[in-house]
Amino acid sequence: MSRHTWDLPWHEYLKTLKEHERPVMPGSPATPDHTLPYRIAYLVVGVLVAVTGSLGSAMVMANTQLLAGGLGVSLMEASWLPVAFVMTNACMNLLLVKFRMQYGLRLFAEIFLIAFVAISAINLFYADYQTTLILRGVAGMVSAAMSSLGILYLVQAFPQKHRLKGLVLGMGLTSLGIPFTRVFTSRLLDISEWHGFHTMELGLAILSLVAVFSLRTPPSERLKVYEKLDFLTFALFAPGIALLCAVLAIGRSVWWFDTAWVGWALIGSIVLLAAALTIEYNRARPLINLHFLSGGALIRLFLSVLLVRIVMAEQSAGITGAMQQLGIGLDSMHQLFVVILAATAAGVVFSALTINPAKLNKPIALSLGLMALGAFMDSRLTAQSYPAQLYFSQTLLAFASGMFLGPAMISGIVQVFQKGTHNLISFIVLFALANNIAGLAGQSFVLTLQAARMRFHQVHLAEAMIAGNPNIDLRLKQLSAAYGQVIGDPAIRASEGYALLQQQINQQASILAYNDAFFTVAVIAAIGCVWTTVHHIRTRPKAPPAPPAKS
Repeated sequence: MSRHTWDLPWHEYLKTLKEHERPVMPGSPATPDHTLPYRIAYLVVGVLVAVTGSLGSAMVMANTQLLAGGLGVSLMEASWLPVAFVMTNACMNLLLVKFRMQYGLRLFAEIFLIAFVAISAINLFYADYQTTLILRGVAGMVSAAMSSLGILYLVQAFPQKHRLKGLVLGMGLTSLGIPFTRVFTSRLLDISEWHGFHTMELGLAILSLVAVFSLRTPPSERLKVYEKLDFLTFALFAPGIALLCAVLAIGRSVWWFDTAWVGWALIGSIVLLAAALTIEYNRARPLINLHFLSGGALIRLFLSVLLVRIVMAEQSAGITGAMQQLGIGLDSMHQLFVVILAATAAGVVFSALTINPAKLNKPIALSLGLMALGAFMDSRLTAQSYPAQLYFSQTLLAFASGMFLGPAMISGIVQVFQKGTHNLISFIVLFALANNIAGLAGQSFVLTLQAARMRFHQVHLAEAMIAGNPNIDLRLKQLSAAYGQVIGDPAIRASEGYALLQQQINQQASILAYNDAFFTVAVIAAIGCVWTTVHHIRTRPKAPPAPPAKS
């Protein structure tokens, strides 16, 4: 198909296409048979756009403590930066449903990329907390479009029979953000602190903007679909999602039952979301079609996404926190992050190469099984553990997480197609929304469990510090002796020894708590693996009975 035909009005252009080149639905670009140079160009632009959409968010999530120091704010204030991203990202995914059908996704990406470039340039010179918070919110809006746009570009890079590979690669790129930033950006922060990061983020945004303007996606079918009631739904849905994100992300820091606003925010979220979903469910032309969710298969799919996000939190938040409790800094974990990045990329590539729409339960069950094994191995940490001991277990977890997301989404798409292709956009938006919310919920679950178990172990270990226990008395004497040459007063020396013992008890309680959390994650993944395997066996088509033998 020659490129000059793209200048035709979209309805005239679509008439020139073959049946397999036509858009799957309104808002999705056509998929003509491109030449090899164009396929390579689409592949490069797709990777660039997808990375730009996820890298900034991953950078902030992986370095929240460093960012707090760079901005001169408390850790609690800095915790709102990744929350602002997820809030706007989840809300914009909803708004994109009909925007792409009426105006095209590319226009949305161009508008917000220009806004993102402008605010990034301002933040480069005025890097205060308020500007950075606004930038994170705009980055969430941009990422909502960039993630989808990156997938659409990658789909263009593959011929018809391999387009699922492009979809899987696009989904998998979103899971590379955090390990990528932990491998490469620590050196960047050492050189120029956050000024260098903001410069890199601005440069990627400019490159993506130029690439999107230079290489267009093919035209798509357009429909006038917006209704006044859409804006009422959005006005209810957006603050409801924002409140839910705030509760999930900040609740564990202020502790769930100790801060009144957490409860009120959760109540407000439930009321607003219930009102929005009630309106949508009873509309003839809803912003999101919820009727196709009535099937048990799609509900099981969303539950599996939540389950896997809980499991993946073991790697993204749990193991890093455990190593820091042992006094191991991020620089000392650099090789571990390299292993995680390589294993995640290998899992994404393996998933793309082996994807089979007829056998999607197998890679999902295999992913969960590998996650269970890796998490169980990590649940045996001690105070003497070091990063090299985690290479194998973290490789299993990273490979499994890279392999899971593509088959999970394809599984949902297959089920949606069985109920009509008009539901596909609603499913993609809900899948992205579930992925975002489940990511916050998973991390919150693991860290909350760790905090609760740490308190339990602290009490249990403190009970052992009773007067007259010979082991405790011997340990106190050993620790106090370390100050023998610098502190002459025996009472002060004993007090310092007791303080050291208390630090060791707190460290041991923390490691035991992380082990409990990792073991819980392993059990959850194992249950998911068994559940998926049993469902696969139960729903597998049975072979027809053999015909009776002729006598």
